[in-house]
Amino acid sequence: MSHMHGEEDGEADDRTAARTPLPAGSRVVVAGASGLIGSALTRSLTADGHEVVRLVRRAPRGPGEVRWDPEAGRVDTAGLVGCAALVNLAGAGVASRRWTEAYRERIRNSRVLGTRTLAEAVAALDEPPSVFVNGSAIGYYGWTGDRAVDESAAPGEGFLPSLVVEWEAATSAAREAGVRTVFARTGLVVARGGGAWGPLFPLFTAGLGGRMGDGSQYWSFISLYDEVAALRHLIGTPSLSGPVNLTAPAPLTNREITAAMGRVLHRPTLFTVPASVLRLVLGGLSGDVLGSTRALPTRLLESGFTFQYPEIEEAVRAALR
Repeated sequence: MSHMHGEEDGEADDRTAARTPLPAGSRVVVAGASGLIGSALTRSLTADGHEVVRLVRRAPRGPGEVRWDPEAGRVDTAGLVGCAALVNLAGAGVASRRWTEAYRERIRNSRVLGTRTLAEAVAALDEPPSVFVNGSAIGYYGWTGDRAVDESAAPGEGFLPSLVVEWEAATSAAREAGVRTVFARTGLVVARGGGAWGPLFPLFTAGLGGRMGDGSQYWSFISLYDEVAALRHLIGTPSLSGPVNLTAPAPLTNREITAAMGRVLHRPTLFTVPASVLRLVLGGLSGDVLGSTRALPTRLLESGFTFQYPEIEEAVRAALR
């Protein structure tokens, strides 16, 4: 998919040259470093010799930790001094429990208030980081059915789209201070350790996997490896700001993904989970599982990013390794 962008004319070389990898030993501040994506990103940066500073809600246990209270609007700004990049992946888990009214409020506050806290802290620094990568979600687009959308599309209707609009707007202090700000609109991350995909692996391994509802809904997936590589690409690509979809190039229907999971795990996928059962078990999240968002990574590909695992079977195999 990425080689459709005319590499014969030398354009690719320019795009690759436009990347400025982090100087060796750079300080990167990560909020949400203990989560699925945050811990993988932290491992990747540390392995390359960068210094990762984790934002924590408890008393720091060492020099690599800085305290913050996202909802009270407090962060120890001294710990942010000298950082080259700030990556915010913090927020109450969207997939972790039923969406009661109270939990919706918690999801909202943890993302919107936490983002505002960091944006204001960054704006107050004498020497702010060169980039603020703020986690976001393809939930922005809402239900698109089989219509493909990219970053040029308008927000959808409902709780998640309105949440994402507010969440991205909460970065305004950083943007107004001239900090390059990127919204990493992540899709469904294919990983065993958590996220939307975590519960699917044991289910399919037990031979209980199957399509959900009628299976026609699109799932915009991305392997955990590509998610981390894409976040690092956002940090290192000065031309990128605003929304960038972090999803593999070819989203698939739930039916196609179910079949691929069955093939890789060598298990039958005969079960069908009726929509009514999913609504009962998942509450508000059932909209995500039954809803259809067909998001394309237009800006990521145009900026020269190459996917390591663009196909679902490769992504599932990578998650099993």
